[in-house]
Amino acid sequence: MNTPRILSTPGANAYAYPLLIRHLLANVANQTDAEIVSGELRFGYRAFVDRVTRLAALLTARGVRAGDTVAVMDWDSHRYLECYFAIPMMGAILQTVNVRLSPAQIDFTLRQSGASFLLHHADFAPLCAQLLLALPQIGGLIVMDGADEDNDYEALIAAASPDFIFGDFDENAIATTFHTTGTTGDPKQVFFSHRQLVLHTIALAATLANQPDGQGMRRTNVYMPMTPMFHVHAWGMPYVATMLGVKQVYPGRYDPATLLALKRREGVDFSHCVPTILRMLLDANAAGGDSLAPWTFVIGGSALPAALAQEAEMAGITILAGYGMSETGPVVALARGLQPDVAKCCRAGFPAILVQARIDMDKGGELLLRAPWLTQGYATQPDSDTLWADGWMHTGDVAALDGDGALRIVDRLKDVIKSGGEWVSSVDLEDLLVALPGVAEAGVIAMPDAKWGERPVAFIVAARGAPPPDMDLLCVQLQQHVASGRISRYAIPERLVLVEALPRTSVGKIDKKALRAMLA
Repeated sequence: MNTPRILSTPGANAYAYPLLIRHLLANVANQTDAEIVSGELRFGYRAFVDRVTRLAALLTARGVRAGDTVAVMDWDSHRYLECYFAIPMMGAILQTVNVRLSPAQIDFTLRQSGASFLLHHADFAPLCAQLLLALPQIGGLIVMDGADEDNDYEALIAAASPDFIFGDFDENAIATTFHTTGTTGDPKQVFFSHRQLVLHTIALAATLANQPDGQGMRRTNVYMPMTPMFHVHAWGMPYVATMLGVKQVYPGRYDPATLLALKRREGVDFSHCVPTILRMLLDANAAGGDSLAPWTFVIGGSALPAALAQEAEMAGITILAGYGMSETGPVVALARGLQPDVAKCCRAGFPAILVQARIDMDKGGELLLRAPWLTQGYATQPDSDTLWADGWMHTGDVAALDGDGALRIVDRLKDVIKSGGEWVSSVDLEDLLVALPGVAEAGVIAMPDAKWGERPVAFIVAARGAPPPDMDLLCVQLQQHVASGRISRYAIPERLVLVEALPRTSVGKIDKKALRAMLA
């Protein structure tokens, strides 16, 4: 059988171009007048590249070497963006620490990653002082916001050498590491190489360019992240924005008044967040009732309720869902549809460029994936083998494929409810509940039932400023969806529980393990 021909005799002086994160910065300093805004600082891309170079020189002078792991604990800032580039560009590994984990879990992640250097915001100084007592392998420390005059990030950057030279190395070298945030067991460590992140950045930029007008990212946009930079590279968007030379605005902590003020002052028109943050912004803007147009939001992390998307559209926000997970780096699908077709914009969307997706009906409709940037495994090999069974990444999500080729996430395999022989999607039921009057949020879980096997139980949060919803009336309203065939009669909840707030994981997802504990 013939085999493909391989180019084995390149020219003697040919450059074997490795896909390294530093190459995302090629030419950007000379091709854009856009600024990076963070707190009181405002500077251009030429200054940004200089600061990245100085940070690498500073860390090298402090003893960081290629292959070392440098941990970062900060809010969304220019400092974090500089770490996104400088640390992997010098051949070290960036560990983005989830600051919303418990101290014991943060200790576990630092210990498992083998971090030897730490940069942290002063807000985390007491926690870090406690952690470092048990982590002697961390031999270097920089405070990132001016609280330590003798060890201040800005002063140290200003004094560092601007002449650091970034060299080439294997594109498969690890660039970043972080830990997943499941609701059971210890967090799992995942890794991403330079090659993976460069390919994800290019594919995501191309996918965004393929969106309808107003749904993508262009060089003329003003970008502000509202997904923590510790969480899956802030969905990879800062790498895309920097490669394109987009104006970037970094808000620090997520205070809704600050976010809205930055949007208006800086002209922000592209962001991304989980539904909880979107809900917070809409509530904060409700008093003034001002239009938020133009502002495109990519929503991920959990299902986007159609009612929330509709409310956002009414406020002037162009809304679309995206899909991914920690293991996928993360973006593998993005919704698109002409406004105001909210239903199409709430789907997981179309597989991104270079992504292969299929649905395994033998596994209950589980979504399986292939893409060149998916993590190759966890720090523990047995879990890696399960993740990549049969050469496909197993997402644990039940999905369906619409006629136009878009994916819909039906539920998590572990959350789908089987009642009376019928499958009930907790995601669909939550979406219907949030659309009912007086309901702001809903979380649905299964409870064991001797007769039906399982029955759905719904936890309800009342809409802001509204009286508690009438639970019997909610069930009557759901019956209309039974009559229309949208849901089966087995989907009517056995119980409706009114709560002040739904428990959330560290990245804003509904914590259904906590709901099950509350029910028990």
